[in-house]
Amino acid sequence: MYDSSQPVKATVTTALLLAAGTGSRLQPLTLDAPKCLTEVGGIPILERLVNNLRAQGFKRLVVVIGHLGDRIQEFLQQHAADMQVDYVINPDYRTTNNIYSLWLARQQIREPFLLVESDLVFEEGMLDDMLQADRMAVSSMLPWMNGTAVELGSQGQVTAFCKGGDIHGDARQYKTVNIYSISLDSWNRIEERLSRYVSAGRLGEYYEAVFAEMVADGTLSFDTVFFDADLWYEIDTRADLREAENLFAQRRVMARHSQMVIKPAA
Repeated sequence: MYDSSQPVKATVTTALLLAAGTGSRLQPLTLDAPKCLTEVGGIPILERLVNNLRAQGFKRLVVVIGHLGDRIQEFLQQHAADMQVDYVINPDYRTTNNIYSLWLARQQIREPFLLVESDLVFEEGMLDDMLQADRMAVSSMLPWMNGTAVELGSQGQVTAFCKGGDIHGDARQYKTVNIYSISLDSWNRIEERLSRYVSAGRLGEYYEAVFAEMVADGTLSFDTVFFDADLWYEIDTRADLREAENLFAQRRVMARHSQMVIKPAA
């Protein structure tokens, strides 16, 4: 966990959004629209994400696009006109994984940045503690969560990444939220390691494989920021979409309730 007594690092104002994938598990919704434009509670995932970033003072978006990338560009022309938006095209999005999308963005990133998967919905204020570099969002494990988890040390620092059969609900394990703030020094080391994977033809890997390897050998470190497990969702499937709809519908009801003014009896 980050230590507020430590010197403050440079504030992150650039976000890198990975949005090249086909979203095949959300078909047929993603046959004619990119996954990040899927609506949750009547709001496209990407719109909610851009609004959250804007509210936190982000000035620049670097967006890796592939599947129906022109739709994403049109959308951001309307919804992020006040921000600098730069695009990276992944022409091999159908046959590569997100490790290749991240590597392709290397020419555009020369500053600290926030790495965000574009299929996430979460409350705006949850980014408050992610604006300093070399932090990683994690969450307590819930039954719906799968993918990558991490183990934490006694000071809340990430000590290991876990996948698949290595995830067993241990109290030391926490789900990765797929939001990372990364310093320029860390990025330079990550970029070099990504290049090794790409040169070896390992384009089907997830970038977490690189992070896991670097954390294990001590060349990368993250402090953790805890996200409330009930305030975010990752949208991969139709079932995820239904659950996220329910979650944010409940949040809207709670917000309206908290704003109600009870008038005294006459």
